[in-house]
Amino acid sequence: MSAEWSIGLDELADHLSTTDRGLTSTEAAARVDASRSVRRIRRNTMFDLLVRQFRNPTILIMVAVAIVAAALGEVTESMIVIAIVAASGILGFIQETGAVRAVDALLSSVEVHSDVLRDGMETEVLVDDVVPGDVVVLRAGDVIPGDGRVVESNLLHVDESALTGESAPRHKEPGVAAVDRSLAERSNFLHFGTYVASGQGRMMVTRIGLDTEFGRLARHVVETHVPTAFERGVASFGRMLVRAMAILVIAIFALNIFLDRPVIESVLYSLALAIGLTPQMLPAIVTFSLARGATVLARRRVIVKRLDAIEDIGGLDILCVDKTGTLTEGGLRFDRAVDWSGRPSPSVLALARTNAQLQRGFDNPLDRALEAAPGDDPPRRVDEIPFDFARKRLSVVVEDDSQHLLICKGAVESVLSACGRSGGETEPTHELMRSTYTSLTDAGLRVLGVATKRINAVGRPSADDEHDLVFQGFVTFIDPVKAGVIDSVRRLDALGVRTKIITGDNLGSAIHTARAIGLDGSKNLEGPRIANLSDRELADLVDEVEVFAETDPIQKERIVRALSTAGHSVGFLGDGINDSPALHAADVGISVDSAVDIAKQAADLVLLTKDLSVVANGIEEGRRIFVNTMKYVHVTTSANFGNMLSLAAATAFLPFLPLLPLQVLLLNFLSDVPGMSIATDTVDAEQMARPVRWNIEHIRRFMIVFGLMSTVFDLVTFMVLRIVFSANEVDLRSGWFVESMLNEIAVLLMLRTSRRFWRSRPSPALLGSSIAVALVTIVIPYAPFAERLGFRGPSPIVLSALLLITLVSIAVTENLKKHWPSLVGSDH
Repeated sequence: MSAEWSIGLDELADHLSTTDRGLTSTEAAARVDASRSVRRIRRNTMFDLLVRQFRNPTILIMVAVAIVAAALGEVTESMIVIAIVAASGILGFIQETGAVRAVDALLSSVEVHSDVLRDGMETEVLVDDVVPGDVVVLRAGDVIPGDGRVVESNLLHVDESALTGESAPRHKEPGVAAVDRSLAERSNFLHFGTYVASGQGRMMVTRIGLDTEFGRLARHVVETHVPTAFERGVASFGRMLVRAMAILVIAIFALNIFLDRPVIESVLYSLALAIGLTPQMLPAIVTFSLARGATVLARRRVIVKRLDAIEDIGGLDILCVDKTGTLTEGGLRFDRAVDWSGRPSPSVLALARTNAQLQRGFDNPLDRALEAAPGDDPPRRVDEIPFDFARKRLSVVVEDDSQHLLICKGAVESVLSACGRSGGETEPTHELMRSTYTSLTDAGLRVLGVATKRINAVGRPSADDEHDLVFQGFVTFIDPVKAGVIDSVRRLDALGVRTKIITGDNLGSAIHTARAIGLDGSKNLEGPRIANLSDRELADLVDEVEVFAETDPIQKERIVRALSTAGHSVGFLGDGINDSPALHAADVGISVDSAVDIAKQAADLVLLTKDLSVVANGIEEGRRIFVNTMKYVHVTTSANFGNMLSLAAATAFLPFLPLLPLQVLLLNFLSDVPGMSIATDTVDAEQMARPVRWNIEHIRRFMIVFGLMSTVFDLVTFMVLRIVFSANEVDLRSGWFVESMLNEIAVLLMLRTSRRFWRSRPSPALLGSSIAVALVTIVIPYAPFAERLGFRGPSPIVLSALLLITLVSIAVTENLKKHWPSLVGSDH
């Protein structure tokens, strides 16, 4: 059925074989099984992951080399190249499948639920178990689990910005809409992936998963992936390599043709050099690093929803946090109830407690604290006017003799704006009431206002009844700063991450909390002022502001975007409905497992413990992974660049190729084995001290400086072998292969740290794999199959000379590293 919004509810229910009481458990179970095919976007299968390993451009070049070699009758060479390709692809496949399994296992602990009617009773089920025909009970903060019709509405407002781009929530109510109504005009219809901003209601689900509007968009999203900051860095790095590779390969090919060498051999040699310049194991190393990082963070109580967010979090320099429950204990305790003048008032407590006990649409810690306060049973509930973020207040209506009494509770300024007078014996001005309010907030208390009004018992109450209220007084709450928060803020500051508070609470309370955790708080902005600023004006101010108070959801999002516009990498930590736009806008959105569904859905990371120290753990892990990835990129590109320059120079002066194409590929493959274990390497404290990002210019300088140094020692090796030992082509290739590999391993161990290498211990895996590859490199020329590879074992004196050259290279590298800042500047 199409255009479900345009037919009557009874007809729709008949079509779906359901009623307004929902489905039976048996019917629902059968429909869950029947709807599996449309429930989720198709996930990558094991075969998809395997095929993806061989779509790498470097791998394709190697396959081309193997095909050309086989066509020319070089079957052994072709098979060895294919073996290298298979080893690289299978290694990447093993690591990526491990990452996928690890992340799937972690995500299973962060599930989103819906309340549905089953057998006529309200039942909580996973969103994935909602089926067409289900009647879903909706409350503020709930994610809409499928497309469907509104059955009941009590001031139901739904945020559809994910689909329509409109920031203001839209009012939804039962009814029939014209068949040609656009998505934004269907006031009787709800869409999967949106969420309830305020109010209550029920819906009848008509479509789920890929059959929904959001599902159709999701297919497009999967096909048009938006790259992350780290992926953009990788792409920029790739473009730099392609340019360098193109220039070098074309020049070497032209030189070989000029020297009248065989065309096919020259093509194979040029392709091998292209491969040799490329760090083809980078994707596998990144995958392994991220998977390992996700597992480490899980042990530290952080669930990673978006795997590459681990590297993005390492680049954060600003963390925006909500106040309540993040900086404070969040277990709000009722403090006192007072009248407008600040005198204790049991009647104000009774009114506020009644409002908290009888409201049904917006579960929150303030109301839970009031419910726990001592008092009598509330009167009979008649109705309620649900909370929303525009009004910032909530009213319930109770029986009171022949009339009804409306009890309103909410943000003080919002309640005061709806009041005509006070309920005391004297008639204070709003200024006097605000003076009492200010004195309470200056003491660090969370404050709500309470007002009442008698209304007629005829008709259903609405927000229009919230005028000419009688202000009764204030209720206050204590929310002390969490133990350890001050240390966590200092730890973040030491990591180069500034903490900013963004809260919907009043300015006095926010400043009090800011000062309690070590922030100044004197530089602040309130919601009303933010509303009057343009995006450009806000971006000019946000950098220096530490406290943003009395903000609504859209203002929180604007603040995050303004910080990004100002050039910062921004994280946002929040758990409420009003945090979801900011979570989505941040470079890294962070929520908690106890958050409302929409906040968990919008987040990239989910904390199992709402603690800033856990966020600091995530930042440190992200930086560790990024730093180790950069170690591989810097060392491998400089070594490969140096090798290619050496081969290019030798090509011009030797009457033969300095290395055969197969030997170039073998050299490149062996050098990547220690690189694979670099993900496990230890990271020096100074490398973690500031945010980390891609710096292509730095990589280019590093590649040129240390690449040229490598070339110098390669050319020295050529001359020693050729002039001192009169090496023929086989002996020269064998000796240079050994020296080049040993030198690259030594340089890796030297340049993995900015310290003296003996003051920074590599991980056992990196050190062990480096030693193993060094031994294999020395053994290969003496192996029975060495002749097939074009090698012959060097004599002891030649081998000693090669080791001496490597030791001199180590000494020069250490000295050059010592003067690194003056040579090429800072790293990031």
